[in-house]
Amino acid sequence: MRGQHLHTETETVERLREGMGRGVLSFPLTSFGAGGELDLDGYRAYLERQLAAGPGAVFPACGTGEFFSLDEDEYRAVVTATVEVTDGRVPVVAGIGYGWAQAARFARIAEEAGADAALVLPHYLVSAPQDGLVAQLEQIAARTRLPLIAYQRGQVSFTADSLRCIAAIPGVVGLKDGHSDLDRLQRLTLAAPEGFLFFNGASTAEIQARAYATVGIPAYSSAVHAFAPEIAGAFFAALRDGDNARVDELLRGFYVPLVELRDRVPGYAVSLVKAAARLRGERVGRVRAPLTDPGADDLAVLEKLLATGLDLVGAAV
Repeated sequence: MRGQHLHTETETVERLREGMGRGVLSFPLTSFGAGGELDLDGYRAYLERQLAAGPGAVFPACGTGEFFSLDEDEYRAVVTATVEVTDGRVPVVAGIGYGWAQAARFARIAEEAGADAALVLPHYLVSAPQDGLVAQLEQIAARTRLPLIAYQRGQVSFTADSLRCIAAIPGVVGLKDGHSDLDRLQRLTLAAPEGFLFFNGASTAEIQARAYATVGIPAYSSAVHAFAPEIAGAFFAALRDGDNARVDELLRGFYVPLVELRDRVPGYAVSLVKAAARLRGERVGRVRAPLTDPGADDLAVLEKLLATGLDLVGAAV
């Protein structure tokens, strides 16, 4: 339980804030073996290389990590391994989700495993009114001592009034956005109390990173970091330094073509990332159903695109 944690909620928030200013947020892939079984040794080796690239925080068992395909024992193993490998170097924010009762079970596992906080993934299936979205977070927060970051995406989208409500829930410390509605985001940032965390969680977030920064949200998650931290790091540095020519070069040469490939098939936001990691020699395995791996034609395009991106930042394939 909480006694295993080295940091208070305030300290965790400050560590996250510092990390968000220092590097991208890493959402590691979950490694599976040839038969689809969890491969913890492969995951540990892969995670070490992710950490060596200097992310601001690590978010295991989230969307990119195929949270939806893990059972509770596998989830516990992944979060525990992440805490052990990370060893306090950066905050560990574990994904939790489904309805509030199941999300609370995952939160309890994450807490016992030593995670620093939890990201509340969109609830299962149903659309809900604003007071229901608030109540969902109230129910989870009442059942865990982990700081919570809400994730609005899909059927979850908060109004400014609801943002004020969730920010007042003890333990809710931030919001990850996947809608990219800048008008609404500006309203949310203005409604939030001082110190509330926001970050850009759009698919291939770099595409919209400059736009998010204009409404006061410079921090972002990076799926590209999961397979090419050299590219992700170069983009982050260019954006931070205001090098718009370099940002445009990376967008034109790598990120925009990647998004065009990603948009060909549902689920490619994860399966392309995993395929690219395998092309880099990472022991991550294939995606689990209902996701599918890229076909030969798309894989060939991905391989060429990856080589182009690495060449742009002077890194080896």
